[in-house]
Amino acid sequence: MTKTQPLSGYTLPVFACAAALAALQCLRAGTQSVDTVSVNLLEPPITAEIAIEQASVLKAGTALGVTRSDPGDNLDLTRNTPVWAMVELLGEGEGERGRGGEGENGGEGEQIVIVGGEGIGHHKVGGGAAIYDYAMRLLRSNLGQQLAPGERIFVTLILPLGRQLATRTSNEAFGVVEGLSLLGTTGISQPLSAPGQLEVYREQLQQKAELFDTLVFCIGENGLDLARQLGIDPQRLVKTANWLGPLLAEAGCQGVRSILLFGYHGKLMKLAAGIFHTHHHLADGRREILTAFCARAGMPADACSAIFGAATAEDALGQLRALDATTNSHWVDRIYGDIAREIDLRSSDCIFTHTNQRIPVGSVMFGRDRKIIVKSDTGDTFLTQIC
Repeated sequence: MTKTQPLSGYTLPVFACAAALAALQCLRAGTQSVDTVSVNLLEPPITAEIAIEQASVLKAGTALGVTRSDPGDNLDLTRNTPVWAMVELLGEGEGERGRGGEGENGGEGEQIVIVGGEGIGHHKVGGGAAIYDYAMRLLRSNLGQQLAPGERIFVTLILPLGRQLATRTSNEAFGVVEGLSLLGTTGISQPLSAPGQLEVYREQLQQKAELFDTLVFCIGENGLDLARQLGIDPQRLVKTANWLGPLLAEAGCQGVRSILLFGYHGKLMKLAAGIFHTHHHLADGRREILTAFCARAGMPADACSAIFGAATAEDALGQLRALDATTNSHWVDRIYGDIAREIDLRSSDCIFTHTNQRIPVGSVMFGRDRKIIVKSDTGDTFLTQIC
C-alpha cells in the first residue's frame, strides 16, 4: 500500500499577512483587484503564493484585503475561515489608535502599527491582543518591504468568525478570550491530526533516536516553546500532537533509553487513565480523572463534587489552589504528584505492552500560565540531566 504524505497548509499569521499585503497593494493601485500575493514565510525561508478572495479601497487612504485560511490536511477548525486586514495610510503625526498592550505594536514614530480587531483574542490579564512574535515579524517584514522611507501604515487584523470559533478551542485555558490567537513559530501548518502525519512523526523520532538517549515528547507548540525556554536542546524535542501512544511504542522499538513527557496538564493527565490518543473528540475524561485522584487522596466529598463540576481542568486547578490557600493544605502537590506518577507508570507499561521493552518515563506538567505545576521524581531527574 502506498503511503500518502499529508498535505501541509499555512498558519493563520500567513493569511493575515496576505490580506494586509493585498490591502496595501490596492492602495498602491487605486481600486485594482488583487488575485494573489507572495508572502515570505521567514520560517521556513520560502515564499508562498496566497490566493486573495477580495480586496478593495474603502475610502481615500484605506483598503481592505480578504483571504481564507487553508491549513492543509488537518482537522483544523479554522479551515476556510475568512481573514481580513484593513490597512490605513497614516499622515504626519498620527500614532496608535487601538488598544495598547502585548501583541499590539506601534505608536508615535513607528512605521507599521498592528492591532487586533474583531475576532482576534486578547489576553485576560493585561488585555493585549493575542498576536504573537512570529505573526508580528511576518507582517513587519513583508509589509515593510512595500513601504517607502517615512511612509507609515495602521493595520487592523480581523477574524469575523474568531469569537465564535474560539468557544471550540482551549484558548481560554491559556488566558486568551473573545477570539482566536495568531500563534505559531512557523508559516507551515503541519497536518497534526491527519493519520498520515503519524508516519512523518515516526520518521522524525527515528532520526532523533540516533542522536539522543533521552527524548522529550511535547504535545503542542506551548510545550515546545516552554521546553526551549528551560534550555532543552530543540533537537531533542519530539512534537507528538495527539499521537502519544503510537510514538511511545515507536520509541521502544527504536531503543530510546528514557523519555520525558512535557505538556499542558489538561492534556497530559489523560495518560493517567490509559488514554493514549489525547484528541478531545476521541476521549476526554479530564474531570473524571481529577475527581478520582482527589477522592483517592482523601479530599472531602463536597470538594470532590466541586472539582467534578469544574468547567475546565484549569478551573479545577484553580479550585485546588484556592482550597490550599484557605486551609493551609497541599492538595495540588499531593494530587498532581499522584497523577504524574501514574502517567509515568502507565506510559512505561504502554511501551512494554507493545514492544516488550521497559523504558523509564518521566513527566512534567504546566498550566495555562506556562509555569510548571509538577514534576514527577523521574521527570525531575531527566530534566536536571538534559538542561
